[in-house]
Amino acid sequence: MDPFFLIGALVCAVAALLCIGAALLRQPPNDITILSVAAVELFLLAYTVGAVIRQVTGEPVLGEAWEFWGYLLTALLVPVGAFWWAILERTRWSNFVLAAAGLTVFVMLFRMEQIWDGVAGL
Repeated sequence: MDPFFLIGALVCAVAALLCIGAALLRQPPNDITILSVAAVELFLLAYTVGAVIRQVTGEPVLGEAWEFWGYLLTALLVPVGAFWWAILERTRWSNFVLAAAGLTVFVMLFRMEQIWDGVAGL
């Protein structure tokens, strides 16, 4: 497994747990939940830089490159959308949306790891 994937899985899991915890406590989105999703976005930006460097230095995507970059672009948009949702609707339910963003990005990272390594999709 790629260290980038392991770090991403950890960041996504922490963000999702913090947001679910806040939602269960009936808290509206706050600095902790919003910043946890911002950490997911920050990780994705670092992941993008790492992926570009890996490709430029000769490590190819063994699966379909367009699929990998499509997943990555979409993953970059998910936390941004969840952030705007949380800002516009300041209820506890927005924390569930923030948590879903972390879980969604985790699943997308898992699939990107498969694509990079050339594992066939399900």
